[in-house]
Amino acid sequence: MSELLATLPADRQQLLSPARPGAELASRPMAATLTDRRDFSGDWIFERKLDGIRALAVLEGDRVALYSRTGNRLDATYPEIVEALAAQECEDFTVDGEIVAFSGNRTDFGLLQQRMGLTRRRDVEASPVVVTYCLFDLLRLDGADTRPLTLRDRKSLLRRALTYQAPLRFTTHRNQGGGDLLAEACDRGWEGLIAKRADSRYQPRRSPDWLKLKCSQGQEFVIGGFTEPAGSRVGFGALLLGYYDVGAGALHYAGKVGTGFDHRTLVIMRRYLEELRVTASPFADRDRIREGTARWVEPCLVAQIAFTEWTRDGMLRHSRFLGLREDKKPQEVVREQGQGRKAA
Repeated sequence: MSELLATLPADRQQLLSPARPGAELASRPMAATLTDRRDFSGDWIFERKLDGIRALAVLEGDRVALYSRTGNRLDATYPEIVEALAAQECEDFTVDGEIVAFSGNRTDFGLLQQRMGLTRRRDVEASPVVVTYCLFDLLRLDGADTRPLTLRDRKSLLRRALTYQAPLRFTTHRNQGGGDLLAEACDRGWEGLIAKRADSRYQPRRSPDWLKLKCSQGQEFVIGGFTEPAGSRVGFGALLLGYYDVGAGALHYAGKVGTGFDHRTLVIMRRYLEELRVTASPFADRDRIREGTARWVEPCLVAQIAFTEWTRDGMLRHSRFLGLREDKKPQEVVREQGQGRKAA
């Protein structure tokens, strides 16, 4: 057992067991559940909700790998992160975190979008977008599976196991929070908070032990079609959006988005959309779409969308495009529902 793990109390050391390969652990990240709850007991901690892409990193000896939550390798896109991880004195860990781009004190997904997808070294080095890897959990350390430990223990080990300097950052937390702390976060222009049970173990699934408290509405949607542009607009008029039933059943229409695009995005995305054209609508409730210029595409692109609210008939109101997501499978996109507000 490593010196760092040996600092744990004896009863917690007994929870440790030999870990499976880091890549296997990284393939099943824990996910948070959306909630409208604002009252919490002292058994919770609160982290800043970051607007970036989820990433899990593995270092085993001289091998480093950076994975999206869908298992795609991100090494070529973020080589500075890989190099910072490879330079760590600790030689065996699997960590969980979020890659972000900061605009002032705010994480800016639109800015990060300019870096996503770049894989050629010269393109990455020419990009002005500076990224930060914010680490918040530890799945493996020195050959041991740390997931059965409490969150407080895992974060304590994570803070001490690595050296933090750009582009790595340790995600701090507050021990008390709720409505007032969320209001403070929203005033700062943050996305919101993540509330986590302090004594929870790391579970490879979506769990009520991690809760998302958002400042504004927003989630991922699947692109199932688009409309032709009108007037002087280029590319397309709007994207037609949907979400799946729980269990990846039918694709349901949720409305359209026609704002949030610059000229370059309109042109580039039209090329993507043309490559995905199909003759039939992928939406199960296609009769709800009355756009005469609608064109259909294979539902394999996922977009991050901000909006003000859902209408009574299940449509998005005042939607705005933020960017494409490469870290989430279309079949995983469902309508997020907030949980209740009771304290626990």
